[in-house]
Order: sequence, then C-alpha cells, then structure tokens
Amino acid sequence: MNPIEIIRKKRQGGKISKEELRFLFDGYLRGSIPEYQMAAFLMAVYFQKMDFEETNHLTEIMLHSGKVVDLSSIPGIKVDKHSTGGVGDKVSLILAPMVAACGVPVPMISGRGLGHTGGTLDKLESIPGFNTRLTLEEYTAVIRDIGVVMIGQTSEIAPADKRLYALRDVTGTVESIPLISGSIMSKKLAEGIDALVLDIKTGRGAFMQTERDAEQLARTLIAVGVRSGKKTIGLITDMNQPLGYAIGNWLEVRECIDCLRGADVPDLMEVTYALGGLMVYTGGKASSIGEGIRLSRQAVKDGLAWKKFCDLVRRQGGMVDMVEHPERYPSSRYVGEVRSPTSGYVSSIDSLELGFTGIALGAGRMKVDEEIEPKAGIVLKKKIGDKVRSGEVLAVFYTDRENVIHQVAPRIESSYVIRKNRVVPPRMIHSMVDARGRHGWRVKGK
Repeated sequence: MNPIEIIRKKRQGGKISKEELRFLFDGYLRGSIPEYQMAAFLMAVYFQKMDFEETNHLTEIMLHSGKVVDLSSIPGIKVDKHSTGGVGDKVSLILAPMVAACGVPVPMISGRGLGHTGGTLDKLESIPGFNTRLTLEEYTAVIRDIGVVMIGQTSEIAPADKRLYALRDVTGTVESIPLISGSIMSKKLAEGIDALVLDIKTGRGAFMQTERDAEQLARTLIAVGVRSGKKTIGLITDMNQPLGYAIGNWLEVRECIDCLRGADVPDLMEVTYALGGLMVYTGGKASSIGEGIRLSRQAVKDGLAWKKFCDLVRRQGGMVDMVEHPERYPSSRYVGEVRSPTSGYVSSIDSLELGFTGIALGAGRMKVDEEIEPKAGIVLKKKIGDKVRSGEVLAVFYTDRENVIHQVAPRIESSYVIRKNRVVPPRMIHSMVDARGRHGWRVKGK
C-alpha cells in the first residue's frame, strides 16, 4: 500500500479500510511513514471525517498497538471518567479521590494540555515530586493499595495514540470527532476499566462548541465503549465560561485543595458531584444516581475525599506538605490585576481567549516540547451573572514572562462582556447521554 494514495483517498471523501489504517499506523510507529504524511492524513480526516466503522477500526488499531491492562484481580467495579477538555477543567483532581473514598476503584490515565485546554497531568505535576510516569506494575499496585491512581500514558499503553496526540495538538486537528473518539477510547479501554463516565464539554471554551457536535461525540464514544463491553454513560456540560475561578496548573490544584476541604465553588462542584454520582452508581456503591451524588457530597463533608487525595499524592511521590500548606508554594515574579472599565453585570466570558491567554502567560504549550510554567495562569474574580463596579478587579494574572505583561491585561479585559441588565448564570449540566440516547438531567434524592 502507498501512504500517498491513502491520504488522497481520504482527502476525496473515501472510506479507509482497517488494513489501510493498520498499514498507515504501523508505518508511522516504525518510522517508515514520516510525520508530515501522518499530519496530512489527520488534516484529511479533519475535513472529510470518518464513519462509525472507520472510527471503531481506528480505536482498535490504537488500542492494540500496545498492552491492555488486566485489573480483574482487584475487587470491585473499576470506573474511570474522561473529560473532552475545557478551560479551567480541574474536575478529575477532586473527582477521583472523592469517588475512591466512596469505595469505587478509580484507575485514571490522563493526558497533557491540548490546544487551549489544560491537562490533568500538567496539573498533577505542578505538585512537587508527583510522579505520573509509573510503570504498569506500579500503576496496578497503587490502585490495589489505595483504590485510586492517576498517571500518564505509558509507552505500553496505546503508543500509536501517544504519538498522534502530540501531533494533533500542533497541526490544528484536535477538534475532530473520529480522532477524539479514537484517542479517548483507545486509552480508556487499555487501562483495565469496567465502566466509563464521560464529561462532554460544549460551548465557547470546548472543542465541541455546539450541542449538536457534543451530542454526536457523546454518542460515538458511548457506541465504541458499549461495543467493547464497557458500560459507558456521559453528561453534556457547559463550557461557555471557565470552570471554577482558576486557570493554570498550580492555581487549579490550589482551587481543588480548597474544594476538597469544603469550599463551595458552585459551577465546579455541581459538575463534580454529578459525575461522582454517576461513577458511584455505575460502580455499584449506590442504588441510584441521586444516592451516588449524596454519597459523594458526604465524602467531601466528612474529609474522606481530602484524606484520599493526600494518600494519592503521598503514594505517587508528591510533597504532601505542599498540598497541606499551599501558601508555601513559590510565587510568580509578576502579578497583575485587570479592572473593569464599566459597571453592570458580567454577561459572557470568552473561555477560548482566556485559554490562549493562559498559554501566553506560560500555563500551556504551543509546541510539543515547550516547557510549562506551573505557577502561571489567571484567577477570575467575576463570573457570568456577577455584579461589577467600574474599577473593580475582574481577574488577576500570574507569570514569570515580563515580555507578555503588556498584551495580557487587554486580552483578559476584552474577554469580558458587561451589560447593564442582570444576567442568569448558564445551566451547567445540559443533558445525560447513554446507549439509549439523550435524556434530560433531573435527578431525585440529591
């Protein structure tokens, strides 16, 4: 087979066979097919898409390019969660220990920042010493010992996806349903789970900016999961403004620490508890989603989720003293305030622009090998619906990069739209999707 012919075939809207896909990916991993040809193929897929059969073949090829973990020796229904990503999305850091505290084993293999969105691994690694690069043997041992583990993709887990993940990030091909589906599900199916809960973001700060695209992605992911014998269910959640107040790796970790200790960040915790309810229910520790949400809330209230988070940090080599005393963390060289030019109510916040502004500050990467500054980022002081006075602080930014300061404040200010009339904050959970279709989110007994 000829890679050029496969690229041309997909560019013209043709259907790629499993054999052609395997040839392309095997050659890419061996080095006989160069990165620029794979980039051309990704762009062809981005524009011409793939049908479900092609997407399923893509997932299988990436899944079986490496090892599939067997966690059957560990008691309980193993449940993971995956988010399609958004600005300020730090849910996993609260959710994983919270659900584990409810008795559900949570094996989690996460990714790094992609495009304008942050990555769970980058957040975890902002904790000094935290090791996300465990071997599969260490991964299994940690979840057996404490019931939760959070690592990055190893060289053994879906290596084809690991190579492709970084390439998609720098070639403008992230927002593709087949590529997103193959990437997510190849990793998740390889990590040894029994069930998967999905958080499909929609809105200005998400990869799927329309609800229609979000639902299509949810249906595709669920179909792949069900076909592979895994119970898969998802929520479509809002990303028309950053989730929570913090944007940036350590800043988001600190916000999670506050939430695990009982602080109420309404939009962040609403999404976290909803996903927790689904995971606890799917993991067989609750008789309903509502009871799962109640148990999740109780785990935070009783301090069990916070204890489990500290256990996780300690077990994976992180400095527990730093999370117990976050005020000891080093400060950024430059801190700036952005003030409102007018009075009124915040009617919208451009999450996408704030995500890219965070990258400029050092909180994300534009190149595969670019270093991230863990302290960099933005802390919002006002969210949609909040009243604001002229001259009041909208946000505070943190960076070590003196050369970006002059451009950052105007970008943050322009991300806010302030109107005279009162504004209702967005609804965080749009709907639930499972193998039967899309449903309204009305949960009793929370």
